[in-house]
Amino acid sequence: MRRSKKRFKINKVLWVLVFLTALTLLSLPRWMAYFYPQPHQELVYKYSQENNIDPNLVFAVIRAESKYQTRAESPEGAKGLMQIMPETGQWIAGQKGVNDFLVASLHDPEVNIQFGCWYLASLKKEFGNNLPLFIAAYNAGSGTVRSWNEGGIWRGDLDEVDRIPYRETRNYVKNVWNNYQAYKSIYK
Repeated sequence: MRRSKKRFKINKVLWVLVFLTALTLLSLPRWMAYFYPQPHQELVYKYSQENNIDPNLVFAVIRAESKYQTRAESPEGAKGLMQIMPETGQWIAGQKGVNDFLVASLHDPEVNIQFGCWYLASLKKEFGNNLPLFIAAYNAGSGTVRSWNEGGIWRGDLDEVDRIPYRETRNYVKNVWNNYQAYKSIYK
């Protein structure tokens, strides 16, 4: 009789552990949201929709580029949430017909997200919707990535991401891709 009570207690403990593990796994995306927040959500949704870009990708880029810091500035001079270079910002402003653009406005979340979404859409169109290619182009520049693609160095296949000649861009593509997958999983 004692043995069956002991076995019953062990089975009960095991079932409780299985239940708690399942509960934890099912709530994992909610818990992970702490590490993958959605800052400036209204702006991201507005400008990603305007430019036909997945908002999860925009959040993934923001996380990789600035860790959500509006005042972020790289040693090379890229500014704001989506780390836009001043020359790129001026070019985007010209393309969008913005005549009163100031480089300092790249620290303004609305301007930065608007320009970043527009630029992602431009790269998406240029690279035929090949997500890894236009993520790489956001980091290394479209001319550089086009030369890799046309030269057969790297054609945008994630399985061959290690063929990207620039370590920074290789790591960037992996980082943004992982962020993107996490955002898609959490914010279904």
